[in-house]
Parts: sequence; structure tokens; C-alpha cells
Amino acid sequence: MPLRTGRLTVRAAQGRLGVDVGGTKVAFRARYGDGRTEESSFTWGPHRDAGRDLADLAAHLKAFPSLTDVRAVGVAMPATVGPDERITAWPSRPAWTGLALGPALRELFPGAAVAWADDGDLGALAEAYEADCPHLLYIGVGTGVGGGFVLDGAPCPGRGSFEIGHLVVDQDGPECVCGRRGCLQATASGPATLGHAARLRGSPVAFDDLRTGLRDRLPWAVEALNRSARALATAIAGVSELLHPERVLLGGGFAAGIPDLLDAVTARLAALGRPGHPVPPLGPARLGGLSSLRGALLLAGRL
Repeated sequence: MPLRTGRLTVRAAQGRLGVDVGGTKVAFRARYGDGRTEESSFTWGPHRDAGRDLADLAAHLKAFPSLTDVRAVGVAMPATVGPDERITAWPSRPAWTGLALGPALRELFPGAAVAWADDGDLGALAEAYEADCPHLLYIGVGTGVGGGFVLDGAPCPGRGSFEIGHLVVDQDGPECVCGRRGCLQATASGPATLGHAARLRGSPVAFDDLRTGLRDRLPWAVEALNRSARALATAIAGVSELLHPERVLLGGGFAAGIPDLLDAVTARLAALGRPGHPVPPLGPARLGGLSSLRGALLLAGRL
């Protein structure tokens, strides 16, 4: 039977596992029918062989002595997966391209129902669940820019992933790793902001340099942050015109470490409202780096 918490619904399960697969780290969180939870993670090596990576995953799963009790597994993946269950792109681990992800995961978890989704989509699902908000836009700003949209308590669009990081916000903007120019990720990610700050300053800018520059209101730091804030506000306003979120949450490691970013985006977003169409309220995400892992566990709870 479904278990309703607030306005978002998950299903009760005798044992479920969430897996957050990253380019350098994999995290696990298991929840069993008796209420116990287990968490673990590992950093995998720099090799780019999919078979060895899967073997590392299988070996680490032995850290869960009660894994045989798991009946549902949700996996957060940063890769692009096609309708044939094959990975079509994963820049961090390109050797996985072409891997039949579905069969590989089902082999890792025999006897369990398995589902996977984009890590940004699942991060949004977890943030929406935590906030008890079934219509929510989540943007995570870190090494890249990701996120997702939850509509009526479910990830939107439902097919494919919500690639807000590749929403074009400036056709004359910087080149993105995807080959286009002006994507949100190429303009407003942590590395993009630091790179723009370095160009304005005329010398390299590290994360702590930017924090110090913003504290001292140095022009190069303020302008670099403002460019990223404008791009993020533009993306939020565009999505809001189409999908009308009740709330927008800003998260990710870079955003968490630069509190000025939230205020800057809020100010620029407010200026983009129009008569009869106010912009949605913007606030900080609540789960930090745990959002995708918690979302994977929620996905397992829906199987």
C-alpha cells in the first residue's frame, strides 16, 4: 500500500537500497523493513574500464550483510541512458558508453526490482519530499549545473532527464562541453564562475580567493558572481513560464560554499517577474550532497 507523507507518496518496502553513482565516488543507503539503516561509500580508482568498475561495485556490496533482504533498488546515475537501457554518454567515465546498464544492474541485484534515473532528477525528488512540495524546481550548482523538476510529486518530464544545465541562456556565451555555446553549466557552474573571475582579475582565482573577494566586495569577484546569478535567474524564469513551480531551491557544493550566490540570484530573479506572473520564491536546498542518494532511496520505495 502507498505510504503518504504530506502530499508526496512512496511505497512501503521490506528492504530497499539507494545507490548514488558518481564519477569518482559511489554512495549507498539501505533501509530495511525493521527500520534499520546502513550507509557506506567508496571512491573508485582512476581506471576507465566498465567491467572493473562493476566488479568494484559488486565487491563493495558485500559490506551490506542484509542485502539479501533488499527487494527494491534505486540508482542515481549521472550518465545519459537511452530507451534501450544503454549508456549513450558519461564524460566522467567514457568507457561506460555503450554499456547495457539495465542488465548490468539487474545482475548486481538479483531478485530485486531495479530502477534508475538521472542524479539531478532524483536530487529534486528528495528535496521536494523533504520540503513537502509536489511542484518544485531544484538546481544544484557545483562542478557542473544539474537539477530537476518535480511535478505532481513525480520527476518531470518522466522520459529522459531534466537537463537544465544544458539550457541555453546566452547564445554568445562560453563554449560548453556538450559542444554548444551559452549553456547554463558553461556560464554558472563553480569552475565557470572561477574562470570568469580569473579573467577579470588577470590571475588565477581559487574558491577561497572568490570568497575573500566577495567579502571585500572586490569588483572582479562581484561581477563574476553576478554573471552566474544572471544566468541562473534567466534559466529559472524560463522554466517557471512553462511549468510554474511552487518553489525553487538552489543547492550544490558551490552554492553552499558561496552564500552570496542565493541572494544575487534572488535579486535578479525578482526583476524578471511580469504583471500577473510573479516569479516563484527561491530558497536554499536542505539536503546538500545527500539529495541524489536520498532520491535514489525514494525511487526504490516507489517500485
